[in-house]
Amino acid sequence: MKDTYHDTKAVQAIAPAVVAANTNGAAIDLKGFDSALFVINTGAIVGAGDFGVKLQESDTTTSGDFTDVAAADRLGALPATLAADSVYRIGYIGSKRKRYVRAVASKAGGTSIALGVTAVLGHPHLAPVA
Repeated sequence: MKDTYHDTKAVQAIAPAVVAANTNGAAIDLKGFDSALFVINTGAIVGAGDFGVKLQESDTTTSGDFTDVAAADRLGALPATLAADSVYRIGYIGSKRKRYVRAVASKAGGTSIALGVTAVLGHPHLAPVA
């Protein structure tokens, strides 16, 4: 039987929490992997919280060096406004192949949203990963 356990690595991108402001996720190091899938989990929305998530990429971990990932470098799409109690996924294929990628939660209005993001790194150069 085939499995994905030995061929993927899960990394916390944004720790599950109630988010009430713009939040930059952790810089996810893609060294040793050729793909990344971001899984976004939402919970309750308070005060008509209007939040979205986007991906950014960089060659360094310096926050100011990150730029938005172009649509052509993503697999899938995310809605402008996340719904409560939902799961979304978006893939990073990066044609320029930056070393670091991160998720960014952006607040457009309202109060807050319960949110967490996990990056699943795949296609490792050396397997098994786990």
